[in-house]
Amino acid sequence: MSTATKPRHIGRNISRIRELRGMKQEALAQAIGTSQQAISGIEGSEKIDMEKLSEVAKALGVTVEAIENFSEESVLNFFNNFYDNSSSQGNSFNQGMFATFNPLDKVVELYERLVQAEKEKVEYLEKLLKGK
Repeated sequence: MSTATKPRHIGRNISRIRELRGMKQEALAQAIGTSQQAISGIEGSEKIDMEKLSEVAKALGVTVEAIENFSEESVLNFFNNFYDNSSSQGNSFNQGMFATFNPLDKVVELYERLVQAEKEKVEYLEKLLKGK
């Protein structure tokens, strides 16, 4: 039984990250100034030169390390943890995010200010008409 890990397929990682970001090959190609066919070639390559990898990482909004170390399992773990923690109170995502006011009160306040502004406009226009 061998414990050697199989090398990462960088092109496949780029493809999966691009797909997860909802980006088409054409959009990635345009972002780095190349053709869709070149992106297809990159995604089929097991290894990519560092300069091109850096350009792709920047266009995808991730680090080079994120592309090199990407795995489906880590993505699933991230989203599962995010989902599990998103509903619990006091976590770093929603801590201090509770409203301290009633949104309906704010709507009523805004409406009252708009009505008052309209009344002031009417008064001003009536004053202008009386002056003529």
